[in-house]
Amino acid sequence: MIIKAFFSGFGGQGVLMMGISLANAAMNKGLHVTYLPAYGAEMRGGTANCTVAMGDEEIASPVASEPDYLIVMSSPALSSFQNKVTSGGTIFINSSIIEARPLRQDVQSLCIPCTDMAQELGNSRATNIVMMGAFVKKSRIVTPDIYLKSLETIMGSRKKSLAEINRKAFAAGFDYVKD
Repeated sequence: MIIKAFFSGFGGQGVLMMGISLANAAMNKGLHVTYLPAYGAEMRGGTANCTVAMGDEEIASPVASEPDYLIVMSSPALSSFQNKVTSGGTIFINSSIIEARPLRQDVQSLCIPCTDMAQELGNSRATNIVMMGAFVKKSRIVTPDIYLKSLETIMGSRKKSLAEINRKAFAAGFDYVKD
């Protein structure tokens, strides 16, 4: 079975980091994985998105024409990509900055105030990690331990100081989602 997730927002929101961290965690779980980033020419403020496809079988194409999960960090991302989600899929919305809601009735929407939660923890740059906590809990693709270990590996030794805030941000997002 192949599961596809599509992450989208503005450059600087950590959208590509969300995708690469999930891809790495899925790989560490032993799944086949593809990761396909796409971004505008701007470093910050332009569009950024990526697709992660994961499964227990080889993946023929990294393109996610109908992702199971859509994670949106900006209003334009919700407008642009909500219709691509497969029927029965889930859309994760950073409700701190996105007021709109999906127009579709055949998908589940989870509104997580990620930016507000990260600011309460003292680091608004951890907004994406709050979202990943919610995503990992809802999707159950990887365990929290596998994800956090993968994140620490990706961040490397130069970012060790962020490990504690990332753990707190992840836990906040994870705990926000009810079973």
